[in-house]
Amino acid sequence: IVFVHHHKTRPSFYRMDVGYNLFGEYSVVREWGNNNGHRCVHRISWFSNLREAVVEADKLLKEVRAKGYDLTLQQIAA
Repeated sequence: IVFVHHHKTRPSFYRMDVGYNLFGEYSVVREWGNNNGHRCVHRISWFSNLREAVVEADKLLKEVRAKGYDLTLQQIAA
């Protein structure tokens, strides 16, 4: 899921994925920063089951939307 904040002077993005790894853990992977690629932050939170990961992702989704980010299909340059 990619969100973009359309601020006039500081456009920024927030990306979040829920995934499964080889050790049987689920994770919520988050990345955010400026659209120009500078000052990018990465965070990974691990969970023992999918339900806990999805509950955390839903909580984060609400927080991000409250900060003014909008869901987008826009490609973010890596």
